[in-house]
Amino acid sequence: MSVRERALVEAMSWRRTPYQHQASVKGVGCDCLGLVRGVWRALYGAEPEAVPAYRADWAEVCGEERLLTAARRWLVEVPVEQARPGDVVLFRMSPQAAAKHCALISEAGPPGRIVHAYWGRAVTESWLGEWWRSRMVAAFAFPQMEE
Repeated sequence: MSVRERALVEAMSWRRTPYQHQASVKGVGCDCLGLVRGVWRALYGAEPEAVPAYRADWAEVCGEERLLTAARRWLVEVPVEQARPGDVVLFRMSPQAAAKHCALISEAGPPGRIVHAYWGRAVTESWLGEWWRSRMVAAFAFPQMEE
């Protein structure tokens, strides 16, 4: 099974995990970053770096591209239009804010589908409709596994 396939299988196994800000425990609670962190741990073991505490409004307050910068450190950037199932995508919730939401592509589009966690919902699969597509700013593949 490819890394993308393994990542997608793992992400789908998190469905129905309740939303909990800053958490990353399958079946107990996670946020969008916690879902991606959980997939990383399933693929590679330990996370590559500690995640600092963050407020729900961190992107609006700090204005720094922390999520995008970290993704570029550890994942392999691919053109947004070439994102495939199992890839991580990042979103800006408003044009002037930093990228602050992430998801995994679960079905190629258009329109496609994503698996993600967001406030007020459990990890779920959603349509990647125009609302989400217009906010997508970057896409990343997980690195290849070392044999």
